[in-house]
Amino acid sequence: MSRAAQDYPGFCRDCLAGQPVGLRRCRACGSPRLVYHPELYQLTLAHIDCDAFYASVEKRDNPDLVDKPVIIGGGKRGVVSTACYVARIHGVRSAMPMFKALEACPQAVVIRPDMEKYVRVGREIRAMMEELTPLVQPISIDEAFLELSGTQLLHHDPPARVLARFAKRVESEIGITVSVGLSYCKFLAKVASDLNKPRGYSVIGEAEAVSFLADKPVGLIWGVGKAFAATLQADGIRTIGQLQGMDETELMRRYGSMGQRLSRLSRGNDDRSVRPNDAAKSVSAETTFFDDINRMEDLVPHLRELSEKVAWRLKRHGIAGQTVVLKLKTKDFKSRTRNRRLDDPTQLADRIFRTGLALLEKEADGTRFRLIGIGVSDLQDPSTADPGDLVDPQAARRAAAEAAMDRLREKFGKGTVQTGYTFPKRS
Repeated sequence: MSRAAQDYPGFCRDCLAGQPVGLRRCRACGSPRLVYHPELYQLTLAHIDCDAFYASVEKRDNPDLVDKPVIIGGGKRGVVSTACYVARIHGVRSAMPMFKALEACPQAVVIRPDMEKYVRVGREIRAMMEELTPLVQPISIDEAFLELSGTQLLHHDPPARVLARFAKRVESEIGITVSVGLSYCKFLAKVASDLNKPRGYSVIGEAEAVSFLADKPVGLIWGVGKAFAATLQADGIRTIGQLQGMDETELMRRYGSMGQRLSRLSRGNDDRSVRPNDAAKSVSAETTFFDDINRMEDLVPHLRELSEKVAWRLKRHGIAGQTVVLKLKTKDFKSRTRNRRLDDPTQLADRIFRTGLALLEKEADGTRFRLIGIGVSDLQDPSTADPGDLVDPQAARRAAAEAAMDRLREKFGKGTVQTGYTFPKRS
């Protein structure tokens, strides 16, 4: 442990100077961003979450947007991907329908997502995380768990200070901000990172876990969504403290395996480890239509374009999938998911599209859809993907054509060449 950490129970997040108890501002730089906690230098598990990631990247790249409400999304039928904190003050939230977001904040600047840019920035931040510890488990493009036990000799500082230094580095080198949650388990590290966004740094120790959780709503527990929270409330269970007072056997009798999770997480018991090799379970793409559509001739071009996106990602990341999954959402927001397992894994847009088309034909019964998506799961090494097809001798010719299109797109851009399915203009 460094001398600053050894001599003082807290530190300044801006200049990292050690701080004695009782100060409201840093004695070295005057910053109010001081960190104190009885377990500060014993905790090693963190959750790092970028603040309003997509919007923050766009504001970084266009300084004129810094003080303006920004919504990342698009189209009157689309939904909000991310809203900056200025827009959130007006009531805009992620996953809100775009028309409602613009009703709440009509002065907002709307920007369509640039996923390639966001992925690039996310990878830069991920690389910086991996300089801190090999135990980095990404959860999404903009958040990850880190386990820093055993890294103190490497960094000559305890994890708490290493994480503060990391947050400063991301802000100065990448140009966006992150929030840090430090605890002893994944559940509470994730809770902590959400407490004081943006630019947050929160600590939840083991000694305080039960009392901290007691008055929180049951919806705070990982895995408790709106529907299950409503079920618990109907049963008279509104706070985590009520769960703490219930027997685990009774909770399991009522709610099955979820009852065991409720019992354990309500008491801050979470033994999940940080696993850096946890890979994505699926690769998919979807689109929300400007207007609801029900005709196959309108749905098929979207299905083909999305299949090509999925195949491109599979090839780029060196993986293959053996189960094709079709997703549809009706105009009244009801979801339909259909899947089919292939004989062999695939990376080909042709196979993904043809399999998805067979699934779509069974669903195209006149129902109007607002969204379509296609993807693959059961991800595997591509070494056994797409062997020759004796039943369909034309499959090899289509695979060769797809490879040629890939080479052209790699060289000249994705819009360089299209198939007959996607070439005609769509309304």
